[in-house]
Amino acid sequence: MNSIKLLVICMLTVFSANAFAYGSSSSKKACKKPKMSQFTPANLTVVAPQSEFSFQASALTNPDSIEVSVKKLPIEVTIKAENNSYLVTGKLPASLQGTYARVKINATGTNHCKASDGWLLEIEKTQP
Repeated sequence: MNSIKLLVICMLTVFSANAFAYGSSSSKKACKKPKMSQFTPANLTVVAPQSEFSFQASALTNPDSIEVSVKKLPIEVTIKAENNSYLVTGKLPASLQGTYARVKINATGTNHCKASDGWLLEIEKTQP
């Protein structure tokens, strides 16, 4: 009789351990981040001050959440829905000259996942 009880306890222990293993991994949801692509002008391009730039944001992006900055200066952008994505355009600040500057993008997806991206440009100095 004791061996039957021991066998039952062992089986219950094995099944409960397996149940906990499956429960912990399946309860986490995968986060699909919005993606940015087609950066124009390309990375490390030499550009003039006040040059226009653009990029594509994937359909997973909440367009109201897109924030763009260059050297911590907020940039006003125009967002246009286009072919199951968003075309985002803006202009570099006139105050940035003779420096490298990263166009930094922060956005949140429609599923509340956050993403950041960007690229580096060299802004030439204009002649007075």
